[in-house]
Amino acid sequence: MNNLLFALDIGTRSVVGLVGEKTPNGIRLIASEREEHRTRSMLDGQIHDVPEVAAVLANVKTALEQKCGPLRQVSIAAAGRALCTIKAAALLDTASRGALTRDDEAALELAAIQSAQQQLASSGAAQDPTGYYCVGYSVVGFSLDDAPIKTLVGQRGKTAGIEIIATFLPRPVIDSLQSAVEKAGLEIATLTLEPIAAINALIPATMRHLNLALVDVGAGTSDVAVTKNGSVIGYGMVPFAGDEITEAISQRHLLDFNVAETLKRQLGSKAKKLCFQDVLGIVHKVTPQEIITAITPNVADLAGAIAMQIIALNGGPPQAVLLVGGGSLTPLLPELLAQTLDLPPSRVAVRRPDTIEGITGIPASLSAPDAVTPLGILKLAGSSSLTFIQAVVNERALRLFNLGKLTVADALLAAGIDVRSLHGRPGLGITVTINGHKKFIAGTHGRPGTILLNDCPAKLTDPLHDGDIIRVTKGIDGLAPCPALREVVELPQAIIVSINGKNAVIAPIITVNGTPAATETLLQDRDQIVCRLPETLGEVLTAAGCKDEPVTLSYIVNGSERSYTVWPQYLVNGKAATAKSPVAANDSIAFAPGIFPTAGEIVGFAEQPAEVIKVDFNGTTCTVPVCRLALTVNGQPAALSDTVLNGGVIEYNLYKIQPTVSDTLLAADFDPRALPPGSRVDILLNGVAAEYTSPVKNGDRLKLVISKS
Repeated sequence: MNNLLFALDIGTRSVVGLVGEKTPNGIRLIASEREEHRTRSMLDGQIHDVPEVAAVLANVKTALEQKCGPLRQVSIAAAGRALCTIKAAALLDTASRGALTRDDEAALELAAIQSAQQQLASSGAAQDPTGYYCVGYSVVGFSLDDAPIKTLVGQRGKTAGIEIIATFLPRPVIDSLQSAVEKAGLEIATLTLEPIAAINALIPATMRHLNLALVDVGAGTSDVAVTKNGSVIGYGMVPFAGDEITEAISQRHLLDFNVAETLKRQLGSKAKKLCFQDVLGIVHKVTPQEIITAITPNVADLAGAIAMQIIALNGGPPQAVLLVGGGSLTPLLPELLAQTLDLPPSRVAVRRPDTIEGITGIPASLSAPDAVTPLGILKLAGSSSLTFIQAVVNERALRLFNLGKLTVADALLAAGIDVRSLHGRPGLGITVTINGHKKFIAGTHGRPGTILLNDCPAKLTDPLHDGDIIRVTKGIDGLAPCPALREVVELPQAIIVSINGKNAVIAPIITVNGTPAATETLLQDRDQIVCRLPETLGEVLTAAGCKDEPVTLSYIVNGSERSYTVWPQYLVNGKAATAKSPVAANDSIAFAPGIFPTAGEIVGFAEQPAEVIKVDFNGTTCTVPVCRLALTVNGQPAALSDTVLNGGVIEYNLYKIQPTVSDTLLAADFDPRALPPGSRVDILLNGVAAEYTSPVKNGDRLKLVISKS
């Protein structure tokens, strides 16, 4: 029967299979089957023993086929283990589309899902984005020309928008489900997330204006979905559920896990005593209330974890909480959850699928809370849930969700191949500075890669089909340049100058980062290059190999050896020059040893030391020296200004004297010979008659009285 829909709820504790028939009014349920796992082959919603789970799936499938005929394709749901949710939006230009259709809405949904995939790849929310599958999405809302709208179908406008919540799960979770399904002789037709299935079954769109939290408490995980303002606003998962309570009973009473699970299910019965045997063979009889009291802290922990997830998604307590799943029957869970969320007890309730919109023929056996999710999966099996296609990229098998109009680019994105790497990026350029001016040197061009689709050349935009094989060769990036200096710098021609009558070839000065370099020196980014002709006398002499060095002379001064440095004397074109003087091509340079120093330069003072006293002479202050210098060079009397050849012997003595009137007159440049003949000179020192040999001291007043004799 082509109109049959097959759904499997692969839970941690049990597997539920449903077969429904499409009808004009929805889906009519025609068969159901349930089987529990014989071992703990699943933990926290993750398959740990694929063959064991596959065997249970095969049993359920066989039992249903006996009632309905062959079953090949199945719709399944994944628990929210390691769930990653992304909010995404998309816009569509609809100005020229006329009345919008359901296909336009689907195109927007596809664009938003692809946007969510790109966000996941770039946001850092997942360590390896390529290892995550989109397992479902919920439409938060549509907009038309920036105004919220319930549906776009039949509307007209310039711009249509959509906001969705896309959910992603790690690849191992999906791959293990796929492996178990395939081993059972089935193939996945559609895949969704368990809370998406549950909320579609229990909370129709007409109820989503309420702020409700739906919690699917299974054996291994508690999946959460929250509605508000007409849409689903978030999905979450708590890695704790009914198995934690079973474990607590098992640990407290030393029970096999399956025995503890059976005992837990009996806690809601009306029995006064529960009888069980522990692993030591001891038989116990206890009241249900004793066990419930013992596990209350564990139930409180579970309620606290669920409440934290609800508040994280909703930003605070919701108006009400709907509990589904087998774990929702845990004693005291509704009451403790209401207490934790500060809600009235009546606002937290366990819901059973007495009626599901769009599904008829639900038997009494499926009126338990754990039937909500499988019924939701069956309901979604008849809608546009996500389907798979198979593709191979570079020998790696991929399962891509068929979101519609998949392309080669989508397959490369799923394989973690950056399409930009196919072009081969150009090599990074370098920048060098030549004589103060920056120069950019580009890298080499990259070589483009290739894409083969089923061994034929292909483009990124080519459509992708089930079973396609893609081989991608990445482009080769260009290289950063590493040029030799001669390739970058235009070397100036050498010049010729005359040095002491001989021609010399003066080569350019070449340095890289201040270090002398050759023309074959390899350059790197940010190198500082100097390449120019010598411009000063010092640079020319250095380039010519002439050492611009001083000559050291030796002297004996008062019996001690003393050295004196003399620099050479330079002439450029006959004019005196220094090391910094400019030099050009064909200039004539001459240099000779420097001029010998004077005696004063050697001994350290160029003139006689000026230790003086001040004497008032005829109303004018004059300075009178009180020190005298005795100087000889090579045994001969000499002056401080006399030149002394290399090896000269200098003796000098500086001593004090008692200045006299004669010394004062000499200091005042008084010349007695300028007096008229026959003149009489009277000397008054401080008003007292004195002689030429009379001593003077600082501050004395000396007066000459000249008269005719």
